[in-house]
Amino acid sequence: MNDFPDGFAHYPIYFDADQQQALIEAVRAGVKQAPFFISHMPRTGTPMSVALSNFGTLGWMSDKDQGYRYVPHHPATGKPWAPIPKLLLDLWDDVTGYPVQPECCLINWYKEGTKMGAHIDNDEQDAKAPVVSISLGDPAMFRMGGPQRGGPTKGIKLFSGDVVVMAGASRFCYHSVSKIFYGESALVPKGGRINLTMRRVNLP
Repeated sequence: MNDFPDGFAHYPIYFDADQQQALIEAVRAGVKQAPFFISHMPRTGTPMSVALSNFGTLGWMSDKDQGYRYVPHHPATGKPWAPIPKLLLDLWDDVTGYPVQPECCLINWYKEGTKMGAHIDNDEQDAKAPVVSISLGDPAMFRMGGPQRGGPTKGIKLFSGDVVVMAGASRFCYHSVSKIFYGESALVPKGGRINLTMRRVNLP
């Protein structure tokens, strides 16, 4: 895609309406086992605005004392995360060609007024593996920058069912979600946007 770093790919409406609904139902079942929670920034302990949970054998979280990390259990309940749905694993195989599947799929719930600041996903040992992101519910303005914080960014409006892959050079570029177009979709039962992000954590 023009003006985006090498390795960036956008698949508009990869998932049709029925598949989107199936993924939302999988999220609803998954968060019954591992409820949404709020992570906190390292060192400062500032709460993040986006609620999260996870699918997979490992789940991402952060707190003031130990910072960003992957853990096998929900931090409050101590229970394991629900398995990654087959529909998502099939997507991974289809769009990445990577020889091993992800251990983690973050579930981020963007409610009205929430956003995600510029960051790089670099808490994984397997940095060569792509990151695959799925949008469900309200559209979002996704912005991709470069390998250094700050500087110009390129925006793309992501709609429900869209898939983004960050591989190659784009895997190490700053990206953010600057706006949620709240109320434009009725897919998420309590409103907002669900973003599912699959990551390979450990080396093969």
